[in-house]
Amino acid sequence: MACDLWLVPLVDVLCHSPDNPLAEEIAAYDKALHQAGLPPVPVHGYMPGLSGDVAPVAGFDYDALHLLRRAYLLHLHGLQVTPVDSLGSDYEQLLEMFEATAKQSHLVWHYDHAGAYVPLDFAAPLTGGELMEWGGPLGSGHGLLRELHAVAPVLGIDPDNPPPAPPPPAGPTELSEPAAAPPPELAEGPFARERHVWLGLHAATTRSLAQGSMIVFS
Repeated sequence: MACDLWLVPLVDVLCHSPDNPLAEEIAAYDKALHQAGLPPVPVHGYMPGLSGDVAPVAGFDYDALHLLRRAYLLHLHGLQVTPVDSLGSDYEQLLEMFEATAKQSHLVWHYDHAGAYVPLDFAAPLTGGELMEWGGPLGSGHGLLRELHAVAPVLGIDPDNPPPAPPPPAGPTELSEPAAAPPPELAEGPFARERHVWLGLHAATTRSLAQGSMIVFS
């Protein structure tokens, strides 16, 4: 199944518009951030050419996302990370064994069909009743980037000089659609699927932090 990542610029002309389709979600995020003693979702003045547009930034397969999460959890706990062809019961067991750690991870503890990452730095994903209604845990872009950097060497990626990111989807993909195949240069070798997801998440996160955008799963 396909998973899309979109960038939503957090700019006044969108966020303060009465027609903003994400107004209720952002209000829920602001409430959760306030309850955690954090500042609200940052909204900036629109700057043409710099703020970016609402657009897809990456696309990959759901299972591949879980493979990356598996690799991160194994590495975090000092366990050997070996490539696998598909997810099995061992991943569910891993989540159960290390549930407390998983709940502190911006990469792992996040819905993969909804929810968002905001360009604010906080230690662990935010959860709560309203957030779960509006798409699940709220992640930190800074936290996600730190975790991507931590797992990168396991996948054979230099986090300070990663390969070019795959092109984003041309448009929205349906949940039931097959995900676009990785480019040929990413389709071979161990951890090929994990690398594909890593590069997409890294592109989304670095652009989010540079532009002041929110990352949205769809």
